[in-house]
Amino acid sequence: MDDARIQRLLDAAVQERRAGRTAAAVQLFQDVLAQGGEHPKALNALGLNALESGAHDAAIGLLQRAIAADPTAPELWMNLARAHRERGDNAGEEAALNGALAIDQRYFMALVRMAELHERQGDSVRAAERWGGVLAIAAGIDEPNDGLVAMLDHARNYVLRQRESFARTIDTGLTAERGALAAVDRRRVDACIDHALGRRTIYTNNCAGMHFPFLPADEFFPRQHFPWLAEIEAKTEVIRDELTAILAEDAALVRPYVAMAPGTPLNKWSALDHSLQWGALHLWKDGRRDDAVCARAPQTAAAIEGLPLSDLPQRTPTVFFSILQPGAHLPAHTGVSNVRAIVHLPLIVPTGCSFRVGGETRDWREGEAWVFDDTIEHEAWNRSEQMRAILIFDVWNPYITEDERGLLRRFYAVAGETDHAQQSVIQISD
Repeated sequence: MDDARIQRLLDAAVQERRAGRTAAAVQLFQDVLAQGGEHPKALNALGLNALESGAHDAAIGLLQRAIAADPTAPELWMNLARAHRERGDNAGEEAALNGALAIDQRYFMALVRMAELHERQGDSVRAAERWGGVLAIAAGIDEPNDGLVAMLDHARNYVLRQRESFARTIDTGLTAERGALAAVDRRRVDACIDHALGRRTIYTNNCAGMHFPFLPADEFFPRQHFPWLAEIEAKTEVIRDELTAILAEDAALVRPYVAMAPGTPLNKWSALDHSLQWGALHLWKDGRRDDAVCARAPQTAAAIEGLPLSDLPQRTPTVFFSILQPGAHLPAHTGVSNVRAIVHLPLIVPTGCSFRVGGETRDWREGEAWVFDDTIEHEAWNRSEQMRAILIFDVWNPYITEDERGLLRRFYAVAGETDHAQQSVIQISD
């Protein structure tokens, strides 16, 4: 029989089925097989009819014949999977779903049914893996219907529960080994495992200016790199007294830290532009000492001058009091260069002031300094109703050798003597 005749029979069968005349539709589909051979659409329709009547074995046989006639149609494999599922044959359903996925690994409903199958079987690991694939593909669906939204909520909750269960198993299994180590000694492996478990992000350096390669991208540097920290911490009270005296006598010395040029497009700093919500009082800026300010805080200046500061010609050090007013938030940002490390010495810290570098958030504590890499994303909050004040200054990145420091000093000295000297490629950010 010619193709046109077969198509007319198929069209008529579909019309009969839509009209609810099932027996007539079945007869027409059977006529297609009798007159045109193993036609996949007719076999599929007869298989679905058998399935709806509860004749699972007959349905499976017909759908297998349809697949043999057209093995590249994933919807035929999906119908076969349904027949096996309704029959209670998990192995048959999985084989049929694998048939559909062999044609298209991203076939959405095959992933959904496979996830449901593994979940019914209690195979939580494979179910979570498949639900994860469903979520990844569903991210591209713009307007999911209510049923899909409910299914995706189930998928997210299932993956989350499995991840939490796995994390609890890992945490329990590592309890003894972790307990035998100090927090500072297990910090890096904790971050590694937390990343593997999806509990934290690993951040990398983002340098807008001078980027020194091959250095560890450490969020907070270990204290042992800076044996002089205790020395500056011991002078917290003296330094705080000098700051509070300046603020009481001449608060106008504090200037907005963010001061963008007129016409700068709106950006994450616009809310703080020319605002004393984040104020700064510089003792050194871009390597230049402000003698007038240092005269107002002589003990602070003397304490700073006794430290191994970063010393790049016309670039560093920068030393300043950073004032964050109540309710202020410094948005997530990165600094300019990783050749130096940034020291925070907290002076006035009401409850509710915190600081995040990469994946770790800490509360400032008065008199307890820390050193961090500001080319790793960081942000700050003052959630209190009082001013927060800290002393900030830059020192060398501890992983840069003295020979390397010498070459960097010479680089900036030579650059400063040319007509091509860049604008401040090394700055400091709170």
